[in-house]
Amino acid sequence: MEIGRGAEAVITLEDGVVRKWRLPKSYRLPALDERIRQERTIREARITSDARRHGVLTPIICDISRFELKMEHIRGDKLKDVINPDLSRKVGEMVGRLHQGGIIHGDLTTSNMILVEGDICLIDFGLSFIERSTEAQGVDVHVYFQTLESTHDRPEELIEAFKAGYLEVYPPGEAVLKRVKEIKARGRYL
Repeated sequence: MEIGRGAEAVITLEDGVVRKWRLPKSYRLPALDERIRQERTIREARITSDARRHGVLTPIICDISRFELKMEHIRGDKLKDVINPDLSRKVGEMVGRLHQGGIIHGDLTTSNMILVEGDICLIDFGLSFIERSTEAQGVDVHVYFQTLESTHDRPEELIEAFKAGYLEVYPPGEAVLKRVKEIKARGRYL
C-alpha cells in the first residue's frame, strides 16, 4: 500500500515494514542515474543510523539494497498536527544532538517528525548530509522556522521554545541562531 510519494521516491507499507524505493529519472544517463540513486540510498541509511547513535529517535533500518530501504514503521501523530511549545523545545534538543554529530537533516519540517509516546521520531533523511559548518546548520534551522511561520499558530512561541532546547544541548548553537537571522535577512532581498 502506497503511503507517500516524493520527487525521488515511492514509500509503501508492506507487512508492517516501510519500503522506500528511489525512482529512476529518465532525464539522466542510465549509468549516472543508477549511481546517484544507489549513493543516495546508502547515504540515507547510514545517516539515519548515525543520527540514532547520537540520541535521535529514528526508524530502524531493516534492510538496504541498491535503490531501496526497508525500515521500521513508526506509528504516532505527525508533529504538524500536535505541536506545542514543549514539543518544539524537544525538537530543539533533537536538532542540537544532530548538529553536535555533524548531521544536517536537510528537510526539518513538522511533517517529518512523528510523536511516539511523548518522544519525537525524525524521519526522511533523504536530503541529509554530514557537515559541521555554521551555514549548513543555520539553513537546517531556518527551514524549521519557516515551517513554523507558514503553517502553525503562534510561531514566535514555538521558535523561542526550540531555541531554548537547541542551546541547552548544543551551546555552539548561538552562532547558528545568529546565522539564521542573516539567512532570513538575505531571503528578504532576493
